[in-house]
Amino acid sequence: MGDLMKYAGLIRNDLAAAPGVSVSFFTQGCPHRCNGCHNPETWDFNGGKEFTPKVLEEIYEALRANGVERSFCIMGGEPLCDDNLFLTYMVLKEVKARFPKVKVYIWTGYYYEDLLKRGNPKISKILEMTDVLIDGPYIESRRDVSLPMRGSSNQSVIYLKEKEND
Repeated sequence: MGDLMKYAGLIRNDLAAAPGVSVSFFTQGCPHRCNGCHNPETWDFNGGKEFTPKVLEEIYEALRANGVERSFCIMGGEPLCDDNLFLTYMVLKEVKARFPKVKVYIWTGYYYEDLLKRGNPKISKILEMTDVLIDGPYIESRRDVSLPMRGSSNQSVIYLKEKEND
């Protein structure tokens, strides 16, 4: 990987990823390369676009557009692989600083237990800021389109924070 931080894309009004309306940020680069992947164009660590401060401004604008409360989704690519940890952490930290109540969803091809075993402080900090983690690789033979927020039955939706009373 070069010195540039790369990302794959941004969806401002995503109705498909999580409940309600979300802003979805796609990291670039993925070591898993699952058969049947929905986003194979995000696999190449040298692909994508350069991440600049302007992209962060676009995320802020999208999160507050038209007064609609949106969730923030991070997917890929693989947001929690070593090459993407810095960008994922930095974007999440900045978004939470500006919007402390934003609900955060992260999709990862790693299983939650394996993330914890890595003992990486950046992963711990990312998970502390995450409300919902969707974990596990996509397994084509276990594909199930009826499952909310995931594509195959080996994947789990893990609520990392207690539901808060508003």
